[in-house]
Amino acid sequence: MNGAQRRLALILGGGFLVILVAVMIANAESTMSDLALAGTHETKAHVWVWEVTSIVAWLTVAPAIWWLIGHLRPPRFSWAVVLLLIVLASVPLSLAHMALMTVLRKLYYAAEGGQYLFLNRLSNPILYEFRKDFASYLQFAGLIAIAQWLFARVGETRHIPASPRILKIVDGAVSHQIPVEEIDHVNAAGNYVELAWHGRTLLHRATLVAVAAELGSGFVQIHRSRLVRRAAVRRVETDRSGDFTVTLADGTSLRGSRRYRDSMQG
Repeated sequence: MNGAQRRLALILGGGFLVILVAVMIANAESTMSDLALAGTHETKAHVWVWEVTSIVAWLTVAPAIWWLIGHLRPPRFSWAVVLLLIVLASVPLSLAHMALMTVLRKLYYAAEGGQYLFLNRLSNPILYEFRKDFASYLQFAGLIAIAQWLFARVGETRHIPASPRILKIVDGAVSHQIPVEEIDHVNAAGNYVELAWHGRTLLHRATLVAVAAELGSGFVQIHRSRLVRRAAVRRVETDRSGDFTVTLADGTSLRGSRRYRDSMQG
């Protein structure tokens, strides 16, 4: 996760917590109002326990929803299949939510010396709870889909072409800035080296060893007085003596010594 993704995670996480708290407060107040209108006595503590345990249960199954949304998407599956699988997954996830929040509530009530009954006044409490869970599940799935989309966008890094490595060549009164990948081969010439560049030969006052160090691993020595750019090589022909001939992309042929033959294979 890069820095931008970490910042996004903090923003989304903070916003999500604020929304959860607001939803819990609204649900708790609405539940207490409904119970009062129905003439049912229930303590505020129990109502809040119901809300908190429900949220804790949803947060527990949230990783499964995250995995589901992350793996069920086009082009792996068509949109029709994705929607069908997401809807079908609501059943086991809702059951997991119900089971976990019931266990938590039973533990709380037992600590008080009481007993929690799962919607005992309803003829089909599981169906009743599933209808509520389905809406919450779709909200979680939608938020997770948006979060994953944002993470993917933030995680994309624009491809910035690397600046070409430049070799500064002083050829007489003229100074050249030569991209390294445009040099085909280099030959030693006394206190100078000759660099082949776009059909021209530039004379540069330097040793072959010094130039080889500047050019880097993209060049290989094929003779005690010659370097060649690996990417420019198109063919290598070995003689019976062990010496070899290197043919470059522009058709240039260069002789190589058997002493350096292994370097062409590296």
